[in-house]
Formats: sequence, structure tokens, C-alpha cells
Amino acid sequence: MSVLVTGGGGFLGRYLVEQLLQHGESVRVLGRQRYPDLERLGVECIQGDLRDASAVEKGVKGCDVVYHVAAIAGIWGLWSDYYGINVEGTDNIIAACKAWNVERLVYCSSPSVTFDGTDQKGVDEKAPYPETWLAHYPHSKSIAEQSVLAANRPGTLLTCALRPHLIWGPRDQHLIPRLIARAKTGKLRVVGDGKNLVDMVYVENAASAHIQAAGALLESPEKVGGKAYFITQGAPVRLWDWINDILALEGLPPIRKRVSANVAYYAGAMMETAYKMVGRMNEEPRMTRFLARQLATHHYFDISAARHDLGYSPKISTEEGMRRLADDLASRR
Repeated sequence: MSVLVTGGGGFLGRYLVEQLLQHGESVRVLGRQRYPDLERLGVECIQGDLRDASAVEKGVKGCDVVYHVAAIAGIWGLWSDYYGINVEGTDNIIAACKAWNVERLVYCSSPSVTFDGTDQKGVDEKAPYPETWLAHYPHSKSIAEQSVLAANRPGTLLTCALRPHLIWGPRDQHLIPRLIARAKTGKLRVVGDGKNLVDMVYVENAASAHIQAAGALLESPEKVGGKAYFITQGAPVRLWDWINDILALEGLPPIRKRVSANVAYYAGAMMETAYKMVGRMNEEPRMTRFLARQLATHHYFDISAARHDLGYSPKISTEEGMRRLADDLASRR
């Protein structure tokens, strides 16, 4: 088949592209820059912005399946940026899929679309969207997810959404490097009591889930079409123990200093206000309300639906993933 991966040059996107190539697919990538390393693998790279409908149409045209992975992520910034890329960009993808008779669209969403700032303990896909939001990213992703799911039309376009939580692994250029950098400068603190359980997912498992979802849409459209699925390792970990395990791979001591969940939350609120007042919307505060709640609360999910409907299971264990991450970090030194 001919497939398009938006954001194929990113962390998750590259793993997805590599797995699709291993399956013998003809792969095209739409991104904001060229990727010579992917082109050398035989990938067709189209340079363009999701907000440019003509660029999106060029990327979608002639494809059987679209994996929409590209997004602007983060805990801070302008609503116009998040809305433009995550919402309008997704609308452009949906419109192009309909115009060019794409069979299937798999959207990479986020569990944060259900996060209201309180504990989430084993919740499933019945969890509602919040009425208020602590950050633009989950808000914009929820709008986009709902648009994708509403676009599901058997016989026209089949859609589903995946919600991989806390994607990690080798070649990550964001989450793990930032953790290590903050720890080295002494800016990392345990938020809350340090006992909160969270789910996460190894990057190759997250990529495999997307391919399984596309297959399930074809095999069981009445079961999978128009639905969202949580994707994790299937076994939550204590967040701060896991962070300390990652830091240990770099020979760094565990985080001992603590700050209460409430203090972190109100500090985040004050920083947000201050940054807005002085117009520092392109400079991320050290703490925000959303980040404080994410670091202090339980958030783990029931992935029974993904196991049953998609045939998903995490093939690479957390222990094996950590071994691979250790090798990757060692190779960067």
C-alpha cells in the first residue's frame, strides 16, 4: 500500500516509518523540513505545513492509509499556534482524505484529552472530555480527536484515534534529555508525595499499535471505526522511581528534594500570570498548573479495548526498553 505519515521525521513518526518499511509499504512523509536519511531509505518526503491545505492535499493524494502523527506539543504557548496546527491542520487532513478517497485514517491523540487535573486510576475510554482545561495542548488535541472520530463513515473513510501515554525510548530528543538537563542543573523536584502511579509506553510499541489499528479498521470497521484507544505498557510505574531509574542510567543521583502538589500548582499559576503579563508566551515557565498536576497525580489506564479490538500488546517490555535506552544514552556520551 501507499501510506502517508505526517510528522514522520519526529520521534514516534520515525519508528512508525521504519516499521511500515519493514512491512513492505510505500511510505511518504509530510513534514516541515526535508529528511535526507529517510529519503535514502526510499521514503518520499514532502515539505509542508499542516495549516497549508494545498501541501496537505499533495501529501495525501494517492495514499491508501494516513497516519496523522504530527502535532505541536507542550505545556505553554499561544492558543493560535496549537489551534492552527493541531485543529486546523487535522481538519485539512480529514478534508484531503475525503477528497482523495483515502480508505483509513489513524490519528495519534493523547490521554491528556481526558485529564481534568485529578487522579485517573485505571480509567477506560468512557472517561469524558473535561469541561475546563489547564493547557492548550490537551484542549486542541481533544477538538482534533473528536473531529477525526466524527469523520468515520463506513464505505467512505474509516477513522480511529490512539492515545499513547508518555512515549519514551532511544532517540528521544525531548522528554528524557530535558529530564537529564534539569537534574544536572538541580532544578528537578519531586512534586507531591512521590507515590503517584503513571502509565507510559515504549516508542516501538506505540508505533506498532498504529499499524495494528489500521489493520483492525480494515478487518473490523464496525468495531473499531470512530473509536479512541488508550495505548500503554499495560503496567503502571511509580513516576518518580522511574525518573530516578532514568537518571541512574546517566550516573546521576536520585531526586531527593520535594515540593508539595499544592505549592507547585499555585507556583505554576503565578508563573503563568507573570509570563502572560510580560508577553513571554514563547518562553516556557519552569512550572505550570498542568505540569504540576501531571507530576503529582495518578494517571494510568485500562487498555482492555486496545487488546481486544486491535490485538495490541506491548511486545517490548519496560525492562528491555530500559536496556535499549541505556545503550542509546551511552552512545551519545
